[in-house]
Amino acid sequence: MSKPDKLAPKPKAGIAPAEWPKLVERIRERTPARILVGRAGGGYRTATQIELREAHAAAADAVRTELDLARDFSADFVEQWRLFEVSTCATSKDQYLLRPDLGRRLHASACQQIVTRCPGQADLQIVIGDGLSVSAVAAQVPRLLPLIAAGAREQGWKLGQSFVIRYCRVGVLNHIGELLSPKVVVLLIGERPGLATAESLSAYMAYQPRAGHNDADRNLISNIHARGVSPEQAAARILNLARQMMSRKLSGAKIKEVLEAQINRIGPGQ
Repeated sequence: MSKPDKLAPKPKAGIAPAEWPKLVERIRERTPARILVGRAGGGYRTATQIELREAHAAAADAVRTELDLARDFSADFVEQWRLFEVSTCATSKDQYLLRPDLGRRLHASACQQIVTRCPGQADLQIVIGDGLSVSAVAAQVPRLLPLIAAGAREQGWKLGQSFVIRYCRVGVLNHIGELLSPKVVVLLIGERPGLATAESLSAYMAYQPRAGHNDADRNLISNIHARGVSPEQAAARILNLARQMMSRKLSGAKIKEVLEAQINRIGPGQ
């Protein structure tokens, strides 16, 4: 008795076989995820495997690298914005990773520096934190900080003196609020890196942050990187949220971000 012939694969309804390569290309253009990359037997192709190992190494480096103002920002940028560095209560990268609570409070010497060098009661206080990706801070902040500052000046807001925090966690917003009493604090902080990018920045925002505030009292604009939210879009969204916070005197879950149809400039008309 002869074996039955194998069933021929059924054609995909509505998509001609010749269109599949173009469809795959269009799908892959819309996401950094490694989908439809093909395989060799049961595993990835060699090129894909090498890309994954490279991305993993970049993510590990982003987490473990120590912040260095002279290296990560140009000397002109540091001088222009009069940036200075302080630290949280964490004393090393290992301690920072193992004890998140220590990254939520500023060291005593940091508090003294901040109070001495930063005027209080600003309308908008911008702070830079290394977070979990120094690579993200180095890649995004030099473009983003000037855009936010320019937009704040156009609004007529009093802009606080920016500074950099080493071993920084999001909860440090509360301590900054207690020290400087600004209306709105924006923390630009490196996101946890993944295999799509190690250069993604987040902007956490809060209205008059203080002890006892938690994530429900904060707003977040995330995925600020080359294939995500551009610095121009992020700056416009940050300014838009800051206006809402100042107008309504609150932040967090009670504020719903209203996105413009097209965010293409920084200014009062947005």
